[in-house]
Amino acid sequence: MPGDGPDDDSSDDARDDDSPEDDFRDDELDDDSGDDDLDDRPAGDHGQRLRPTATAGPLSPLTSRVGRFRQSAAELRQSLAGEASARAASSKLRERGLDESEPSTFLESDEPGTPTDVPPDLTAAAFFDVDNTLVQGASIVHFARGLAARDYFSYRDVMEFVWAQAKFRMTGRENSEDVAQGREKALSFIAGRETDELVRLGEEIFDEFIADKIWPGTRTLAQMHLDAGQQVWLVTATPVELAQTIADRLGLTGALGTVAESVDGVFTGRLVGDILHGLGKAHAVRTLAIREGLNLKRCTAYSDSHNDVPMLSLVGTAVAINPDADLREVARVRGWEIRDYRTARKAAKIGVPTAVLLGAAGGGAAAAVRHLRR
Repeated sequence: MPGDGPDDDSSDDARDDDSPEDDFRDDELDDDSGDDDLDDRPAGDHGQRLRPTATAGPLSPLTSRVGRFRQSAAELRQSLAGEASARAASSKLRERGLDESEPSTFLESDEPGTPTDVPPDLTAAAFFDVDNTLVQGASIVHFARGLAARDYFSYRDVMEFVWAQAKFRMTGRENSEDVAQGREKALSFIAGRETDELVRLGEEIFDEFIADKIWPGTRTLAQMHLDAGQQVWLVTATPVELAQTIADRLGLTGALGTVAESVDGVFTGRLVGDILHGLGKAHAVRTLAIREGLNLKRCTAYSDSHNDVPMLSLVGTAVAINPDADLREVARVRGWEIRDYRTARKAAKIGVPTAVLLGAAGGGAAAAVRHLRR
């Protein structure tokens, strides 16, 4: 399948399935982009711009397609967004003192909160989309509601977010005008604010508006991966500060999210690249896998949206959660697992995902099975 792993074997392998709907190619996510000199930046500077010419605005006609593989301006911005997100995630992991020998929280299924003796699975991980996959509805809308309750936004602004999300859910297609307006409104809100303020607001709003909207079934899947000794990452267009808060509250490893540029702990009002979306998510996952030594063939990805087919195509096991119509069709064609928690009837038999069974060590598999049966 597309996507390079940490070693030569995984980097040369590709998925045999070349179905027409696979619009994701290796050359769109090439990591040989000449940014190795940026990896030595201080951990706290991940929000600063990676390249002076990369902005959220349009490039000139002369530079509308750039780079070794003639990336479009939008593709370049997504590439930058993915790199920035992976860099931020790795930096956060190091700040927390977690590395490959100390994976994130593992919980004993029979005794929540009690550490297990399951050894870490250093090369396998799970990647979860957030909106409608882990969280019921759009996390950014819940965040906007919290801001409106604190008089940062008006409820009219919240309704605009809700309407844009409703149109997206009904049509399955994003309106570029809605996206642009939402981006500008969000950036104008954070410009000049301290990054710590957004983190604090995210924590408060999660507790008030998001905590009770976590899909229990998806939460169980995430816990199974943790019980198997694997890292669990969120991958979302939501601002990385809010995404990281969700990950922290759920005891997950970390989050890949949209990175806003900051200087000396203050937001500038610009994005690094663009909103993390589509190809950007796939690039972030692939870049993080290289940084953390993950074998993408042993990883699992979960999403509800056909927009995440690039990310789902990267990993060895793809699972459609509460899928939209297009993703459901792609999943059926490619033989991906389908799980629907929106109704009492499950769209697929609830069992331990293949990657968890293959990656679990010793008692990890038994713990995962016991957790499902509770």
